Amino acid sequence: MPQLALTDEEILNCFDVMFELRPHLVKQTFVNIIKMMQKEGYHLAYIKDNNQLVALAGYRMYHNLFMGKHLYVDDLVTSSNHRSHGYGKQMIDWIKNVALENGCNICHLDSGTHRAAAHKFYFKEGFNIASYHFSQKLS
Repeated sequence: MPQLALTDEEILNCFDVMFELRPHLVKQTFVNIIKMMQKEGYHLAYIKDNNQLVALAGYRMYHNLFMGKHLYVDDLVTSSNHRSHGYGKQMIDWIKNVALENGCNICHLDSGTHRAAAHKFYFKEGFNIASYHFSQKLS
């Protein structure tokens, strides 16, 4: 069962798995960044099996005019050594339940265009491509 990372130690324990998804992160600043994001409504959840962190998800809930109240998944990753063991499905099912319990209308996420295996998983879990997401780096 997923649980929330709330303490500095719990957050830091998530770093190695998060690094697989976000390799630009720096371990020394990870806890402070997560704590800042938590003040903005971010939640970091993780799954442990045999005392080893195997999957995690970062998400937030908010309102907008297009979707009403919704849950957006910022980060979702299963450790490369533990994929195809049901942890991703367990996390997605838990996140959907969190969304429903909090009155959200939609659960959604973005996924990099190069992540074909992840896309296959999301389709299997009932997600569909609802729009294009455009971005532009401003630096």
